[in-house]
Amino acid sequence: MALVYLNELEYLEDDFNGMLDFDEFDDDNFGFDMNGHFQEDIHAELLDYFDNPERQQNDTSSTEYRNGKDIQGIPWERFNYTRDDFRAMRLNRYQNFESLSIPRDGLEKEWKKIEKGSMFYDFQFNTRLAKTSIVHFQLRNLLWATSKHDVYMVHNYSIMHWSPLLQGCDELLNASGPVVPTLKSYGSSTLNRVQICTMAVKDDLLVAGGFRGELICKYLNQPGAIFCTKLTEDDNAITNSVDVAQSPSGAVRVICGNNDCFVRVLDAEKFSLLNRFPFSWSVNSTSFSPDGKLLAVLGDSTDCLIADPQSGKVVSTLKGHLDYSFSCAWHPAGHILATGNQDTTCRLWDTRYLSESLAVLKGNMGAIRCIKFSSDGNFMAMAEAADYVHVYDAKAGYSAAQETDFFGEISGISFSPDCESLFVGIADRTYGSLVEFNRRHEYSYLDSYF
Repeated sequence: MALVYLNELEYLEDDFNGMLDFDEFDDDNFGFDMNGHFQEDIHAELLDYFDNPERQQNDTSSTEYRNGKDIQGIPWERFNYTRDDFRAMRLNRYQNFESLSIPRDGLEKEWKKIEKGSMFYDFQFNTRLAKTSIVHFQLRNLLWATSKHDVYMVHNYSIMHWSPLLQGCDELLNASGPVVPTLKSYGSSTLNRVQICTMAVKDDLLVAGGFRGELICKYLNQPGAIFCTKLTEDDNAITNSVDVAQSPSGAVRVICGNNDCFVRVLDAEKFSLLNRFPFSWSVNSTSFSPDGKLLAVLGDSTDCLIADPQSGKVVSTLKGHLDYSFSCAWHPAGHILATGNQDTTCRLWDTRYLSESLAVLKGNMGAIRCIKFSSDGNFMAMAEAADYVHVYDAKAGYSAAQETDFFGEISGISFSPDCESLFVGIADRTYGSLVEFNRRHEYSYLDSYF
């Protein structure tokens, strides 16, 4: 993957000359850009939030949305163009980032026909008090929900906790200075000024990867970090992917994919290194299958690999993508693997028939950078690099979808474990926020009362 900070993207004119130039518009305050870094002091916001009427107006409730307020609180009435006008221009001028210039002729013939317009999740709340930031523009696993009342996200050098119930935000971990591990074990060491570019949370264990190959592990119910290390001294050592999973024996493992072309597996009890598997390209995304018997490995290649998690031996090579892949997720039943690629598609693979992909799902604008399944397996959400999140009905064979659009870079998506909520992080200097959706339920039995 490219060794580039997000705030350096403004210099990549050849790659992003299709991004909208807001200078064309009259209002200088319309501040969308690709810089996910938040300029204000989050603690100052917390202190004045409930006493500041202007701050409250920046949030959007479901009632306000139904009454016509923009979901992100963008004041379209102040501009000389409508939301639809701006959307049409952005779709027309956005240029997707590509690492490979492979012709895409004929790819549209593979796209699955989707019935759009479904509504599986209804908008609930949007707040600018909870903001996310992006360190590397290709890495978007920066938001996780452990319940519908607990959301964790990366903001600058910190990991923040947002409570939708209390509508409050607090700092869980600050990596802007020394991060000292409480576990004194071999390989554990103090880290300094870690730029967190990826994270994962499972049960009470949070793991975060850094831009220079760092790994931080923390229990949510304990202060400080339990374990810290630098996985590699390689100059191009970004920790691109972290995951927490169970092995077939039930032991918890931490899996890391790095830019130095290695996948590392650590024991989550003592955080000792168990395995170190080499690959021929930078590893951008890894994921254990639900039963722990297969390991998906994706990276700077058009191929996606399925490997044996005990030996690292490749057992299947999945062909079909036309660019580098940066996201993958397993259906809870364990037979379906979804892979997201910079060719703007998500491919679904049935592990029982791997000669070709089961389906190809197409994005609207850009690379598919984050994929999540609901824990009940009924839905799959995929996020493009910017603006669009798609939710597919897995029970209906992914033929029906809900499409939600925003304006801004998407830092991550996450279902709550009970599947009742879906959270979307938007990293934008002006309109960055956390968006919450709630599961729509049809109570047909109530019809008999009316």
